[in-house]
Amino acid sequence: MGPPIEPTQTDEALPPRADVVVIGGGIIGVSAALFLARQGVSVLVCEKGRLACEQSSRNWGWCRQTGRDFREVPLIIESLRLWNEFAREGLETGFRACGILYVAESDEDRDSHERWLESVRPFQIGSRIIEGDALAEQMPGAVKRYRSGLYTPSDGRAEPQKAVPALAAAARAAGAVIVETCAVRGLDLQAGRVVGVVTERGRVVCDNVILAGGAWSRLFCGSLGVTLPQLKVRASVFRTAPIEGGPETSAWLGRFAYRKRADGGYTIANGRSNVVPVVPDTFRFFREFLPAARAEKRGIRLRLDRRFVQEAMTPRRWTLDKPSPFERDRVLDPEPVRAMNDAAADEIKSVFRVFRGMSVVQQWAGMIDVTPDVIPVISEIDAVPGLVVATGFSGHGFGIGPAAGRLAGEIATGRRTVVDANAFRFSRFADGSPIVIDARR
Repeated sequence: MGPPIEPTQTDEALPPRADVVVIGGGIIGVSAALFLARQGVSVLVCEKGRLACEQSSRNWGWCRQTGRDFREVPLIIESLRLWNEFAREGLETGFRACGILYVAESDEDRDSHERWLESVRPFQIGSRIIEGDALAEQMPGAVKRYRSGLYTPSDGRAEPQKAVPALAAAARAAGAVIVETCAVRGLDLQAGRVVGVVTERGRVVCDNVILAGGAWSRLFCGSLGVTLPQLKVRASVFRTAPIEGGPETSAWLGRFAYRKRADGGYTIANGRSNVVPVVPDTFRFFREFLPAARAEKRGIRLRLDRRFVQEAMTPRRWTLDKPSPFERDRVLDPEPVRAMNDAAADEIKSVFRVFRGMSVVQQWAGMIDVTPDVIPVISEIDAVPGLVVATGFSGHGFGIGPAAGRLAGEIATGRRTVVDANAFRFSRFADGSPIVIDARR
């Protein structure tokens, strides 16, 4: 089971129509609904399970600029502004600025940090290289000294289990309707254009749809004849009971990463290793994902398990008057890879004495939705006018969630966008654009 999610009130009845229907009640979908509702747009969010029940509650809780792909930097700058704005409004997302640190264990790491700094220098985000006592100050109690670190003091952390419920409550207060346990089976199209959605509870008329379905987006798009190159990665995490005297700054050291929680415990994970289930789509998209696989070869663990058969047996098309795959399997709830968590626990104990007596309260895993170039799709789909897809956040969508949701809402309603959305266009996978993997991330 995933971590406990803060309870929040939702709606029971579907409206007969909405200007925009959002499919998916994670950080992106709920942020889009909040932005749209505050602009006076009528918006409905349909979540097939519970709000934030998948990766939006299972991530590390980092809100980082540090090490981020340069194409995403404008989004995270806007998101940090929004996270701080939510805090001033009194929304209980758990956000606070704590700083984030990427530790260099080698000259190669240091060189990578220097190159990344140069690439984001025009954004003036305040990142810098620290070393010696300045580095030790961000890692109090560490028994090992490191070469240097890439540090951004304005980066922050939030509580994934609190953030989406808080934003959902704000969206409802602004007029949004949010319905849980309500899968969208498909789109109602006339002359190829969106005119509504068909849910398990009935039809809703709408002008535009935002698909923020996370790891489910590939399946939904495929049912429309749209090929979205997307694979899943299983990431494992654990949390501890409260620990006195631990570091406040969140940090990544490759073999482990950590951040302090609002309850005084820590969220800890293996910073480098994740499991990639081998499924039929692995072979369909082999060529597209090969550059990313080569760039991340140290952290990829291919695994053939029962997911292959599950996905092979999942229908690609279905009629809208009968239950869809989204109703048969409402929540992706994979088992954590305990060996990876144990390895991260051993590593953090070897660096910080304060963690040697830690009590592990819970372990969980989540399915990350990944694209070939490891940055999201936030884009209109030309083949289906009225459909905007916001997915493929590749394990770093929580921090940029507020701005990504806003951007999706702006695209859906034809507004001027808060950032240039060209890097996130869906057509990049079909227009011959080279797949660019930012090795500095």
